[in-house]
Amino acid sequence: MTSTNRVVLLSIACIAGGIVIGFLIGWFTRPSEESPPAAPPPITDNFAEQIRDEIKESNIEEFLRYLAKEPHIAGQEVDEVKLVEYMKTKWQEYGFHVEVHPYDVLLSYPDKNDSNIISVLLENGTEIYQSEASEKILDESQISDKVTNPFNAYSGTGDVEGYLVYVNYARVEDFIELKREFGVDPSGHVCISRYGRIFRGSKAILAEDNGCIGLILYSDPIDYTVPWSGVYPDDWYLPGTGAERGNLHIVKGDPLTPQYPAIDTAWRMYENETQLPKIPVTPIGYDDAMKYLSRMGGSAVPNEWRGGLNITYKLGPGFEGALNETSKIKMHVTTKNQRAVVHNIFGYITGHKEPDRYVLIGNHRDAWVFGAIDPSSGTAALLEMARSLGSAVERGWKPRRTIILCSWGAEEYGILGSTEWVEEFQKLLTSRSVAYLNLDLAVIGNYTVDMLASPNLNEVILESSKTIPTPHESEITEGRYTMYDTWAHRLPKDPSDPQSVPLIKTLGSGSDFTPFVQVAGVSSLSTVYTYDESIGISYYPVYHSVYETFDYVKKFVDPDFKFSKSIVQLIGEVGRRLIDSPILPLNCKDYAAKLQEDKNSFIAHYKKLLVEHGFDLKQFDYAIGNFTAAAKELHNKIKQIDMTNELKVRAINDQLMQLDRAFIDMNGIGERINFRHVIYAPGLHDSYASSAFPGLVDSLFDIKADNNQADRWREVERQYSILLYHIGSAASTLREVVPVKGYSNYNK
Repeated sequence: MTSTNRVVLLSIACIAGGIVIGFLIGWFTRPSEESPPAAPPPITDNFAEQIRDEIKESNIEEFLRYLAKEPHIAGQEVDEVKLVEYMKTKWQEYGFHVEVHPYDVLLSYPDKNDSNIISVLLENGTEIYQSEASEKILDESQISDKVTNPFNAYSGTGDVEGYLVYVNYARVEDFIELKREFGVDPSGHVCISRYGRIFRGSKAILAEDNGCIGLILYSDPIDYTVPWSGVYPDDWYLPGTGAERGNLHIVKGDPLTPQYPAIDTAWRMYENETQLPKIPVTPIGYDDAMKYLSRMGGSAVPNEWRGGLNITYKLGPGFEGALNETSKIKMHVTTKNQRAVVHNIFGYITGHKEPDRYVLIGNHRDAWVFGAIDPSSGTAALLEMARSLGSAVERGWKPRRTIILCSWGAEEYGILGSTEWVEEFQKLLTSRSVAYLNLDLAVIGNYTVDMLASPNLNEVILESSKTIPTPHESEITEGRYTMYDTWAHRLPKDPSDPQSVPLIKTLGSGSDFTPFVQVAGVSSLSTVYTYDESIGISYYPVYHSVYETFDYVKKFVDPDFKFSKSIVQLIGEVGRRLIDSPILPLNCKDYAAKLQEDKNSFIAHYKKLLVEHGFDLKQFDYAIGNFTAAAKELHNKIKQIDMTNELKVRAINDQLMQLDRAFIDMNGIGERINFRHVIYAPGLHDSYASSAFPGLVDSLFDIKADNNQADRWREVERQYSILLYHIGSAASTLREVVPVKGYSNYNK
């Protein structure tokens, strides 16, 4: 027998033997007929990969198709009954325990039988050039009998008549320039402003403060279209009949129960005691705005005030030409406030080792109309995340800390649902919350990640993004394989540095992270896949309009839902690390570095003014230097910690997660009692954008023009002292049990 034949016979014998042995093992270990089949063995590692890879584009698409099928405005049946039941059922199916929390809040709606209308009123009482009551239906995706016509929630109600004045974006600086430079006093007139740059509620309050008797808002084509493209339904840009709905409430949460939850035992203010606007306000499309702006009299506006309409923009007041100066603008606004019950939904899985430590992930549910982008792209993402997390638990994952998924009600009315819940449970949340991760919208474009976060979350965000595949095939051909690579390339923190990390902004307001940051001091993030901002538009074009449908998303924004998938994967991985890491991945050194950056920017802008008035800026240097040293000491201590000592691990984690609490001033920032974070909060006249050192910056605003210099500088001194105190106080929380280095160690 040749050696080759021997090898063949030996192989056959081994195979036959293996079959026999396998049969015998299977026979003797088979389950009895009474026993259920054995469950698949639990996975003991690679849960990060499993949670990431479980996310499916097709599921997100089907969730979104259902969620955006019909309008679901807050306080009405679709959002408060149908979608509540849908979310409950899905989360329970995925293994979450579900609870629903109702709140009785003040909402606002237009009269269904008497629409808000703008018109030109001739001297003889005839009304011409009436605005459209509803947006034009451009394809069948906008057809529904549940669509609420364009309005601004919490507007004043009634009819007003007056000459028209153009006020640009209705910012503080616009009103100042209008009066000081152009000699136009808007008092007693109806004002018209384009949307953008600041929160619409700030526009309304500023218009009222400047004596306007009414305010018309419109989306100018320069901010919501581009010259080289068409508009919806041919492209994703805003058509001329599109009108942006939105609330005017600048104090977040239920207007009638500020600082306290809108529960059964709540004491409520009267409406005339609130800070809601008193003047009528309503939005229109730019086709309608053209009717009025093209006929205005007065001086031509400066170049930077010009919009994108093919007209000569003029300041007013009033009209010229055939209409003559006796014609006025008439506003007929029927929007009224009413109480309604809204619902928050919570799905949670209790932590295995630290059940009293919460990682919260949330998105609001209500929309002005169909809301396929805002918020339903985020709601669909949250549902798919729930399915993935639940699947991991079913396969053996035991999350270390408790996961809480949150579906918020009535966010569009001024962040009501989340604010009421945080106000009700703030004592609990301040002691137990690790972080809050917010998904208002998952996608508004398909360019790159837009991230806002508390600085101590920067590292875990960036490291997590390195594990997510880029959704851009074109980036892969350029050697950029991860979300991090694409993000760093398309939106770098330092565009002049090829090795720059991606840009992460700080948090202002405008979504459900606000009460977590500003009331409870919980470190938070909020993210979305965004468009290329270099095209120059103000925001995604069909924002809060009837055109924000499933078909719009499918056709223009995320056809394959791969960008939505990437955002779910990113939030899932950041969440998993916060849930499972024995030492919380919260980097206080990153917080210190951001404080230093912001201090340098602040000093560069205000140094001359402050030094002239005797401020010792070395105190600022010392406070941040002290904080930086404390952060380094804590992280050096973490490197040496005995990980088997659960008590020490717990103590370190408490220091890490409590940091943002130390920046909370319970007195509020200046007169803004609803904003309390002294390091990062919205600007005084813009409820969206973040301002570093907001109390101090607010006190310095336009200070040279104030006649009462002594009182103004006294307030600057107070705000400077408050800021330095809180930075020193935060530093003390990072040190040993008995702090020995405080601000009192400062020596000139």
